[in-house]
Amino acid sequence: MKLIFKIARTELRNLFYSPVAWFLFVAFLVQCAYFYCRVVQEFTKWQSLMLENSPDFEGFNRSLTQLVFLNGEGIYSSAINNLYLFLPLLTMGIISREMNNGTIKLLYSSPVKTKNIVFGKYLALLIYNLMLIAVIGIFMITGMLNIQNVDTGMVLSATLGFFLITCAFGAIGIFMSSLSTYQIVSAIATFLVIFILNRIGGLWQQYDLVRDLTWFLAMGNRASKMIVGLITTADVIYYLLITGMFLTFTVLKLKGTREFLPWYRKALRYVLTIAVVLFVGYISSRPGMIGYWDTTRDNLLTIHPNTQKVLNDFEKGEPLEVTLYSNLLDNSYGKTSPAARNDYMWTLWERYLRFKPDIKFRYVYYYDVVDGDSSLFRRYPKKTLKEIAAIEAEGKEADLSRFKTPEEIRKMADLQPEDMRAVMELKYKGRTTWLRTFPDTDFWPHEIQVSAAFKRLQVEEMPKVLYTTGNLERDIFKMGEREYYSHAFSKITRTSLINVGFDADTISPDFRDIPAGISCLILADPKTRMSPLKEERIKKYLDQGGNAFILGEPGKQEMLNPLLSHLGTALDNGSLVYVSKHEVPNVLPTYFTSDLYFMSDAQGMPKLRARLNNPKYKDTVREVMHGAAAVQATSETSYTYRPLLLTREGTFNKAGRLVVDSTAPGFNPAEGDVKKTPFTVMARLTRDLANKQQRIIIAGDADCLSRLRGGVKPINISFFSWLDTNRFPVYTPMPDPADQLFTISGKAAKTQSFFFIWILPALLLLLGIVILVRRKRK
Repeated sequence: MKLIFKIARTELRNLFYSPVAWFLFVAFLVQCAYFYCRVVQEFTKWQSLMLENSPDFEGFNRSLTQLVFLNGEGIYSSAINNLYLFLPLLTMGIISREMNNGTIKLLYSSPVKTKNIVFGKYLALLIYNLMLIAVIGIFMITGMLNIQNVDTGMVLSATLGFFLITCAFGAIGIFMSSLSTYQIVSAIATFLVIFILNRIGGLWQQYDLVRDLTWFLAMGNRASKMIVGLITTADVIYYLLITGMFLTFTVLKLKGTREFLPWYRKALRYVLTIAVVLFVGYISSRPGMIGYWDTTRDNLLTIHPNTQKVLNDFEKGEPLEVTLYSNLLDNSYGKTSPAARNDYMWTLWERYLRFKPDIKFRYVYYYDVVDGDSSLFRRYPKKTLKEIAAIEAEGKEADLSRFKTPEEIRKMADLQPEDMRAVMELKYKGRTTWLRTFPDTDFWPHEIQVSAAFKRLQVEEMPKVLYTTGNLERDIFKMGEREYYSHAFSKITRTSLINVGFDADTISPDFRDIPAGISCLILADPKTRMSPLKEERIKKYLDQGGNAFILGEPGKQEMLNPLLSHLGTALDNGSLVYVSKHEVPNVLPTYFTSDLYFMSDAQGMPKLRARLNNPKYKDTVREVMHGAAAVQATSETSYTYRPLLLTREGTFNKAGRLVVDSTAPGFNPAEGDVKKTPFTVMARLTRDLANKQQRIIIAGDADCLSRLRGGVKPINISFFSWLDTNRFPVYTPMPDPADQLFTISGKAAKTQSFFFIWILPALLLLLGIVILVRRKRK
């Protein structure tokens, strides 16, 4: 070890007695200072302006730790992206210099082992890398002072990732330096190897034999998890293996110059080294063999505890099988093709494999179209489906022979209801369910959809929502803009009921009783009067404690009021009106009540609950209703009545017929118009029974669940969740970031920026010049 340290000390002297190391050090400092100070200066400027002019300003509503350090142009991301410009220039002469000067022969003749020479020089590089870490550490400490409640774990994880990358780059550089006496050649070779290792993960991914090999060797995305705060043993071991492999190559190369052995024996050493690295790397990256450490303050990179609980409900030893069906003729084939398999595995499933490593994956590739779909035949006239598939396969560089024909795939699975889109079939203990992809930018399902699919495999029966029929109610099987297909049955909508854990169906109470075990009954905008039998069966269902969602429309109050009177409520006759210069008068700005905040953990609700007692937030969340009748309590009952949506001041109830495409309607008490503040547009009823709480929602606007009015909004899912006593969906709420404010002003940040970008590098440059001049004089 003493020899290693002596060699390292000598190498450090050589490094810092040359201008290259000083130049790179100063350039790295300027780069880090620029990317850090630019973000801090810009955002502190706006923070100062907001604090001076907006008393309600509480922060940027985002993590400033991520913004300053980890985003695409943050200090860590920028340092890593530009690191390949620094280290090859530093390492290019570390061995080749000894060869050029002839000192390598002195080292060979000394009682120093070859590995000690390599390790000593590499130790010098590690110390230099630690000095680069110290530069980043300056800004890390400054960030802790500049940012309120900085996420320290996230920053330390990124620092580890940066250090491991520098270690790997240094080992590559040493090996390349040992291959040539020309330093420029060594630098170019180092650039080339780093480039190949960064890009190899995207090569030959369509071939089964080499897919995992090239993906493992890829360095490009290995540090991405550590940079954002997730440390995995697979990534750490990868960098240690790459570092060890190139250091071993260097030792073998230097030994080989002194040994007279056949070329194949020398080559065998390299092959064995590569084989050991690949074997250890493969084993260490298998599901179940990977350890994880989420260093973020709120475990942002780990699936939610609610999702973890769902995974823990699977029986130990019972495998879960996931089959991905990929259609060559689907527009999303590029995301599900064999070339994208590793991306599919590690982007979508790694978070779940962490807690259930025995998930088995299968892949089925096919080509087919939905019955009646002629779009492809119009695009390729006079072609058969097989000929069209051959053309598409050629364009997408796919082997058509690996794709199942329409006849074969239809024997395996019925994909017609899924529109032949990319879909996953989950199997567990004889049960199956579908997990869908979606035509949006995210494409893959989120935690809420994955958890719902898992629960379908675990429970005997999912909560069922029944929609009444028989009186021209809103239809869940029609795709019209006023209908309910979008929020209930749409397979391509993330937050439709069937994708978040509910089953939906229709029922005609004229012909059968309403079953007692359902989640809730939906009675939406009947346009004809209900029969006495239907009304009696609905009343019976409600009297027995059934949950319900009753929605009406202005002008049709008499269709629901006979039933609502049984609940001590009614829809007021007339239409609610709010006159403004921007909208038609039946477009109503309404506002949430605090009761709505506590209905579920839907997106945004925990945050709204936290703000209830904050005097800065005097107003509530706005919700626009399009054509609504007022809901009111008419008599005392055993139900507790609580408003959910209230109108704003200036709203009045217009009696008679409302004309919206003419002059603005005026308030006329003589005609029966009523003005009060506020009107209730939606209310909830609760009643405590022996073993449950009965829950009912009454709304004066049935359009709020339609596709036209955004029926798949998170707030609407919250209604169904509350009616199901919050069993579903499996919500995954995350806390707001605590690091939303800077602790310095814009002026202070400007001064700080000048110091870090100009003063500190100048001082460091001056120090380097002094040392180099004094060295030259000696």
